Amino acid sequence: MTTTNEKNIATFLHLSALTQYVIPFGNYIFPIVIWSTKKNESEFVDYNGKQVLNFQLSIFVYTVVLCLIAIPIFIYSIFKNVPEGDIYINREFVIDNLSMGNLTGISILGIIAVLLFCFIKVIEFVLIIYGAVKTSNGEFYKYPLSIPFFK
Repeated sequence: MTTTNEKNIATFLHLSALTQYVIPFGNYIFPIVIWSTKKNESEFVDYNGKQVLNFQLSIFVYTVVLCLIAIPIFIYSIFKNVPEGDIYINREFVIDNLSMGNLTGISILGIIAVLLFCFIKVIEFVLIIYGAVKTSNGEFYKYPLSIPFFK
């Protein structure tokens, strides 16, 4: 049986991941601080702390993979029509030949990667709130698509 204090700490642990919208890397810093100070006092808090950190690290991995797909594709799409000799004239960058005109299949893949990133961020927000609600009810919540870094 989990106490009200354990439920509150676990709920706050989930909600602390939302600090990423105010403080850079707050979604890692605050859950780690809360989890590391309270993990020995409660199995419920320890379990939820691991779940929050696993989910945040999983979202980070998914984001890095999408960036590794999207950024080179967009750079290629922008510069594919620029002749090599026209890039530097008098040490100034020539923008005349840059165009986003011909959208190829590879460009569409980059756009899909960006849309997936936006979708992941929305789902992340919703799942954090959902996890906080579940833990406030005393349930053990496991995030979907979470890679188990901490067991």
